[in-house]
Amino acid sequence: MTGLVLFRRETCGLCELAEDVLRQAGVADIAVRYLEDDPALEAVYGWRIPVIRDETRGIELDWPFDGPKLQAFLGLG
Repeated sequence: MTGLVLFRRETCGLCELAEDVLRQAGVADIAVRYLEDDPALEAVYGWRIPVIRDETRGIELDWPFDGPKLQAFLGLG
C-alpha cells in the first residue's frame, strides 16, 4: 500500500491507538508526519488527529476508526 500518510503528534494517546489499528490490519507502508514539524499541517489537522490520508485517491479517514472502518477506507473490506 503506497501513498498513505498518518498525521499525528509526538505525544498523543489516540495516535498510538491509531498506529495499533494500522499494525493489526497489516498496514506497514505508511508515512508518518508529525504536526510539530510543520505549522501548515498544524493549521489543517490540529484538532482532527490522528488522520490517515490516501494521497493517491485524495481521501482522508479521521479518528475514531477501527479495523473494519480502516479496511473499508483502504478498499479491502
